[in-house]
Amino acid sequence: MLYVSTRNADEKVTASQAVLKGLAENGGLFVPEQIPVLDVSMERLKNMTYQETAYEVMKLFLTDYTEEELKNCIRNAYDEKFDDGEIAPLVKAQDAYYLELFHGATIAFKDMALSILPHLLITAARKNQVENDIVILTATSGDTGKAALAGFAKVKGTKIIVFYPKDGVSPIQEKQMVTQKGENTFVVGIRGNFDQAQTGVKQMFSDSLLAKEMEEAGYQFSSANSINIGRLVPQIVYYVYAYAKMLKTGALENGEAMNVVVPTGNFGNILAAFYAKNMGLPLGRLICASNENKVLYDFFTTGTYDRNREFILTSSPSMDILISSNLERLIYRIAGNDAGKNQELMKSLQETGRYTITDEMKEQLASFYGNYASEEETAAVIREVYQETGYIMDTHTAVAAAVYKKYQKETGDRARTVIASTASPYKFTRSVMTAIDESYGSRPDFELVDELEVLSKVKIPRAIEEIRTAPVIHKTVCEVNEMQSVVKQFLNVK
Repeated sequence: MLYVSTRNADEKVTASQAVLKGLAENGGLFVPEQIPVLDVSMERLKNMTYQETAYEVMKLFLTDYTEEELKNCIRNAYDEKFDDGEIAPLVKAQDAYYLELFHGATIAFKDMALSILPHLLITAARKNQVENDIVILTATSGDTGKAALAGFAKVKGTKIIVFYPKDGVSPIQEKQMVTQKGENTFVVGIRGNFDQAQTGVKQMFSDSLLAKEMEEAGYQFSSANSINIGRLVPQIVYYVYAYAKMLKTGALENGEAMNVVVPTGNFGNILAAFYAKNMGLPLGRLICASNENKVLYDFFTTGTYDRNREFILTSSPSMDILISSNLERLIYRIAGNDAGKNQELMKSLQETGRYTITDEMKEQLASFYGNYASEEETAAVIREVYQETGYIMDTHTAVAAAVYKKYQKETGDRARTVIASTASPYKFTRSVMTAIDESYGSRPDFELVDELEVLSKVKIPRAIEEIRTAPVIHKTVCEVNEMQSVVKQFLNVK
């Protein structure tokens, strides 16, 4: 299985090289030349553990990793770091099944991929005789940062630098990052938004002069963002696992279509569902849920992607994104795997902030449905589901739940549906608690954490207990145009 750049048909690499590089030469993303077909029956899959399922899916994409190497990566990733043996349990509330993807070390779905990425990366480095230290450069809208830091902290031969919007993450998200231990970790707040952080990181990746300076100092960049194929492949696993588990419990018949609803920002999580569907998994509609930054809803409605709009800070900050990087992988595919056509559209996005796809391309998006939830709708669904069932969800999952209700009303579709629950409510305690009852608004964050435990009857996660009293280690804040010099400073590159 070779990987090609979405912007240059001539750039082909192996799976391990794609994981190692993160981003292709001219800002393109690596995609598999073809999407493999799932070669194991649902009858077998339904009795497999999460780890066994992961191997069956990932071996089809990461074909230059040996069985032993891949199983070793999986074993090291999905272990007691997760507080539930199922790794990704399904919980029914009202008429949907919530796929809880937040049982890892940092209580967000990013752990599902970022707990394995360091192992895939180090294995790839050994495979490709890389002598340099690998510098992970990442922009985060809140969750990727901490999950990447936790994954790479103290991993030999790596350093990790995370940029986040100083005023664009929740207090608990920020505390999780700035208290991170490990001499190889560095966290920087930028005076700007996530899109500016992401653009700054991408510019460093495509700066050949900087790459040369890094090489001379014994470093090379790689990415832990969802632009890295090593992030995307592990995400396909949990859709396969969810379907198999629905089958096992009798919630689905073999071959019956299952819808998925995904709260969407950078588009990686729902793209993984699209890949799973193309592998032969019987998925029905892929429901793309946006918050008030509804750039994706508008795209699915009109065929025009337009980031020229106000950037809105919401209670679901991990989705406060106007440039959904992973959408490029879908655009490349619906353009007939035409790197030239895709390059043209991405150039238009860079120069004008928008592009429009053709009618033929739009026809290939039939399995997607897009909608969005306002702040009021997001809070209302948290309150309603709690009052009716006692189940408490976070703000991002609530955006998905609210959009699912709109989808049902609009289409009358009653197919079994799984909602990707992307973060623990403990990560966004204040927003969640004030949605349940506004009177909680005046209380301190950690008092609300204790109250949430009482209401939810779910034990406070280790990730939250750890930061209650943890000292702040990372205090660097910079302007967007200072990102490169801050990186050089940390690495002692003159």
